[in-house]
Amino acid sequence: MRSRLRRLVLGATALFTAASALPAAAATTDQRAEQHPSRDGMSAVIRYTEYGIPHILAKNYADLGFGTGWAQAADEVCTLADGFVTLRGERSRYFGADAPAGGDLSAARTNLASDLYFRGVRESRTVEKLLAEPAPVGPSREVRNMMRGWAAGYNAWLQQKKVRDPACAGASWVRPVTELDVAARGLAIASISGEGRFVETIAAARPPAGGAAAAGTRTDRTPGAKAVAKAADELWGDPGMGSNAVAFRGDTTAGGRGLLLGNPHYPWDGGRRFWQSQQTIPGELNVSGGSLLGTPAISIGFNAHVAWSHTVSTGIPASFHQLTLDPADPTTYLVDGRPERMKKRTVTVAVKDGAPVTRTQWWTRYGPVVTSLNSQVPLPWTGKTAYALNDPNAANLRFADTSLGFGKARSTGDVLASLERHQGIPWVNTLAADRAGHSLYTQSQVLPRITDELAGRCSTELGRTTYPASGIAILDGSRGDCALGSDPGAVAPGIFGPARMPTLKDAPYAENSNGTAWMTNADRPLTGYERIFGTVGTSLGLRTRGAIEDVAAMADRGGLTVADLQRQQFANRVPAGDLAAGDVARACAALPGGTATGSDGKAVEVSGACGVLKAWDRTMDTGSRGALLFDRFWRRLEQAVPADRLWKVPFSAADPVRTPNTLNTDATGFPTALADAVAELRGAGIALDAPLGAHQFVVRDGQHLPVPGGAGRLGVWNVIEPTWNAAAGGYTEVPFGSSHLQAVGWDGSRCPVARTLLTYSQSSNPKSPHFADQTRLFSGEQWVTSRFCEKDILSSPKLKVVRVHERR
Repeated sequence: MRSRLRRLVLGATALFTAASALPAAAATTDQRAEQHPSRDGMSAVIRYTEYGIPHILAKNYADLGFGTGWAQAADEVCTLADGFVTLRGERSRYFGADAPAGGDLSAARTNLASDLYFRGVRESRTVEKLLAEPAPVGPSREVRNMMRGWAAGYNAWLQQKKVRDPACAGASWVRPVTELDVAARGLAIASISGEGRFVETIAAARPPAGGAAAAGTRTDRTPGAKAVAKAADELWGDPGMGSNAVAFRGDTTAGGRGLLLGNPHYPWDGGRRFWQSQQTIPGELNVSGGSLLGTPAISIGFNAHVAWSHTVSTGIPASFHQLTLDPADPTTYLVDGRPERMKKRTVTVAVKDGAPVTRTQWWTRYGPVVTSLNSQVPLPWTGKTAYALNDPNAANLRFADTSLGFGKARSTGDVLASLERHQGIPWVNTLAADRAGHSLYTQSQVLPRITDELAGRCSTELGRTTYPASGIAILDGSRGDCALGSDPGAVAPGIFGPARMPTLKDAPYAENSNGTAWMTNADRPLTGYERIFGTVGTSLGLRTRGAIEDVAAMADRGGLTVADLQRQQFANRVPAGDLAAGDVARACAALPGGTATGSDGKAVEVSGACGVLKAWDRTMDTGSRGALLFDRFWRRLEQAVPADRLWKVPFSAADPVRTPNTLNTDATGFPTALADAVAELRGAGIALDAPLGAHQFVVRDGQHLPVPGGAGRLGVWNVIEPTWNAAAGGYTEVPFGSSHLQAVGWDGSRCPVARTLLTYSQSSNPKSPHFADQTRLFSGEQWVTSRFCEKDILSSPKLKVVRVHERR
């Protein structure tokens, strides 16, 4: 039986290989096949190996998309279908207007707000217009074919298979999709950090009642710098997405070739999950990695020559214009003294068990009218003033082409060339390494073209506060000379061109942990970029500091291998603990009577915590005793002590990795934080020296799986962000953290040396055999050996071959 299976897969592989190995003249035949599929419809061969990882083999891009759509549906049909309900603006129809929207594709809190926005995008035909644009502004023919094929593959799975996932089995909202739906998902992902964060206020913005009568309303309530910083942190510094990545140059490695470790941090449930595959068109494309659900291309991955990963950047992906309104009409604004009417976008949403809801959104030449940065920073629409949001990624369908370019790349130079040609990366940095030993970091992303000169010349009173404090630009929309303009080489007006992007080539190491480009390499700091990209010379986060310490030491040591990358991923070192735990233990032991007063005014006996913290191994391994206590203490301490009083030695730009340091245990909030942490654990019935894994976990198939790692605020590389619920007795199941891990290098063979791990496993269907298999590996800090080359795929003891095709 086994030999027969191998003959079948070898035959299928040979068929595809023979088709792709034809001389150049035959390429036109394949191109015609892309445009005019055969009467038999689309098809692909999917070879499944361990952990349900599909290796998709196809003759062309449409068939590759078909196999990808089929395989994603097989693993994640309910998650995907739920997302398509969002994109069609139908959540209220199926789930109720007031129910939570989920947050997978926007920051909408309710289904109604989500529907009003996405229905508006659909009815404005935004996606159709972008699809009609020639490349590189619009998607290439290859990507169009992949999107068309993905939709066909998803639909074919729905037609030929039965949905068994209890999350949506038998649900009427699980419906076929179109290429337009796939493209709309790509656009939503691109704009999730721009317009996607403002869906509530876009849907709710209303002109002031009374028109001209409202002209006397006060408009210039400028918040202080602290409020602005807090707003920026809530908008673009929240932990909803994050990552680490490091690329090493060849002279630091054992074989003289590059190394890359990628560690994105994403939600463990819902539509922002990664999904693993290998995509192969013989002679044309061969790439392996993780895709964001519902997208046809590999987002983070590697091929035989190059590996890349992304980290969420510090760039601010949106800007604002303050509008001067016509005194007679608050829906008309003035530009150089000339009136310009806002465009009304009236949207009607069907509601379950209720009447349809109709609302009007207001759009300007700059973008939609919004009425707040957040609840603390209003942007009031009055008779005199309104504010419009500008998000260039709301017209960016170029992410898939940029990623496809990475998949075809043979070097870090080719990765950079794809970035420069397509300019489709919306809100992340890119790090890469290649077989020849090159390393790369670049913050090549789509940002509004806000130069420091433009901000200095055109910022409003509020903008003069927000821009230096947070990079949020608020420009005078009444002046034509305050338009964003164009850069040489930019594929679209109003964004930066490639020459402006902070980029570091061929450093011994290039590392990013969601910090600014400045400290990508401590010995080769990047400077000279505009404020909207991030800061220079400012205090680093503990995760960035710890990461630079680790990877700089690795580069200095040299002789690195993929095994070293694996060890770094699961070192679970706590930089905050290394800096502070000893001081905390000593200060704890010195407290009079071994007690401290909590925030509720009650005395708490804390002497038992002193020895636990002293003995703690300073890691967040599942067996670490004292890790949970320090974790809860540190969170309390950051709330009780202002950041500028937390350390005795302040930050110095001359020593950014080692400062600030020396915990200020004299701060008045210190004993309070310790008392509260001890009382919190005791109140939950948790021993102060309980092993971390007993309380940081997930449950899969009824089994309690301890989860290693810790919070980014502690500086831990392997980020895990559990949710505390005191009433439930401590942390609930882990909802967020390390996701698609990859450690990649090369030896003398043709095959990359790669270890991967999808922490939450390939399928969210509890009935799938791949619902928890990789999660068990993650719990035990184990990896999957990637099967990239044919010989490795064919030798898999779990090999399963499926030929999938359309039925007409």
